[in-house]
Amino acid sequence: MIEPGTPRILVIAGTDSSGGAGLTRDTAMAQRLGCSVAPVVTAVTAQTSTALTSLWPVPPEDIAAQITAALREAPVQAIKIGMLGTPEAARAVAELLPPEMPVVLDPVLNTSSGGTLGDLISLAPLLRRVTLLTPNLQESASLSGQPVSAALPDLQLQAKILMGWNGKTDPAGSSVQVAHNSGPNAVLIKGGHAKGAISTDHLFQPGRHNAYHAPRLPHGHRGTGCALATAISCQLAQGHALEEACARAKTALTEWLVQQQID
Repeated sequence: MIEPGTPRILVIAGTDSSGGAGLTRDTAMAQRLGCSVAPVVTAVTAQTSTALTSLWPVPPEDIAAQITAALREAPVQAIKIGMLGTPEAARAVAELLPPEMPVVLDPVLNTSSGGTLGDLISLAPLLRRVTLLTPNLQESASLSGQPVSAALPDLQLQAKILMGWNGKTDPAGSSVQVAHNSGPNAVLIKGGHAKGAISTDHLFQPGRHNAYHAPRLPHGHRGTGCALATAISCQLAQGHALEEACARAKTALTEWLVQQQID
């Protein structure tokens, strides 16, 4: 039974039959941080730790019905969006997001096991409503139309493009000058796929930059993007400002991964 006053987040994502990512990972992280989850299933996948074999998108009207029911059941304090699968799903979600609600979007373009799950056009209806976009290095490059890079000046350019894109012009072109505040409010580019002993995530907001560091762990883990975005959503639901939410979430994820290695 959920205790009264427990922060509640809406998690819109796909299932993972291996249990290593998606809604399973989201729920585990949220419970670890003291939040309850209202789950909305956008797609059902068949995958192992090494391969995505099948994906069945949930019809957009069924996604909308789940969101409506979840919001009617009880209030939520933040929303985390993961895999959407289709542009229609993105539109259905965008139409039902409550105003002034913190929204964290983890742009799942590819799975850790090698499958493709989405593209920039699929995400376009959502970008104006997103508080924080959390791409990894490859996703940030793909979404912004830039080469993959971990160099800070390159990441700054990518974030500027993503925050300025209006969905109507080339994301690598002139829209970065003309479409102010038409994308997400902030972008957290995750450095988990970079090299080196330290894993650094970079938070970009208009005119501001924060870096979050943690030791790079020796073994790769699936579902870390899901877990980090969910952890940030939980921190926002608990009332923390964005910079503090990202810092606390990074620490929580690192501690969890270390514990899994010990266990």
